[in-house]
Amino acid sequence: MPLESNTPRNWFDQGGQAYARFRPEYPPELAQFLASAAPGTALAVDVGCGNGQLTAQLAAHFGQVLGADPSADQLAHAAAHPRVQYVCAPAEQLPVADGSAQLITAAQAAHWFDLPRFYAQVRRIAAPHAALALVSYGVLRLDEALDARFSRFYRDEIGPYWPAERKLVDSGYADLPFPFEERAAPPLAIRKAWRLDELLGYISTWSAVRSVREAGREDILQGFATDLAALWGDPARSRDVDWPINMRLGTL
Repeated sequence: MPLESNTPRNWFDQGGQAYARFRPEYPPELAQFLASAAPGTALAVDVGCGNGQLTAQLAAHFGQVLGADPSADQLAHAAAHPRVQYVCAPAEQLPVADGSAQLITAAQAAHWFDLPRFYAQVRRIAAPHAALALVSYGVLRLDEALDARFSRFYRDEIGPYWPAERKLVDSGYADLPFPFEERAAPPLAIRKAWRLDELLGYISTWSAVRSVREAGREDILQGFATDLAALWGDPARSRDVDWPINMRLGTL
């Protein structure tokens, strides 16, 4: 049933399933490229794998994929695949045999790692000439009619509520130390056609939005939702949303 634009609602009260429902999926071209960058396809290790979004896609190209994450709750909702094994383990202590991994990935996760300790693990588990990819996706982009209002919301209104690590994601990890032989990656993007409720459902999963709500500033969120709804028009209309994929890619 179409949503009426004049129906009062809390767009940001999406419930506990919002993360899995609204998080954008990586395009299949990403896993395909990562496999092509590796010296072999016996084993890929996806570190900080969360609910297995990239992990399961890598299984289309590797004989075995190991997904590691310190959150048992995330792993409980991970995408099952016969060639994927999930383990509850931090990035700094990976239960992987020495010299065994042809590809090591960390998607939207490296900014939380103790990098020196993680890199020590990478060097330990990497097969000769293995590939390491720190993947992130940048700030979403909307069409011109909406983007200015969204940018003000993201930068000025909820900007102070982001954790400091968010700046590393926004820069595509350009400021992270990366002591490996670096390689270029092709331009890739996540693309969606979303209704208004889907876009706002996705935004509701942001840590900054949770912080805004905890600070009692629902007015910031509702003001943005009201403005965006007015610019959007028919809330059942799908509009293009895309996120640039950024990558630090290295060879060991």
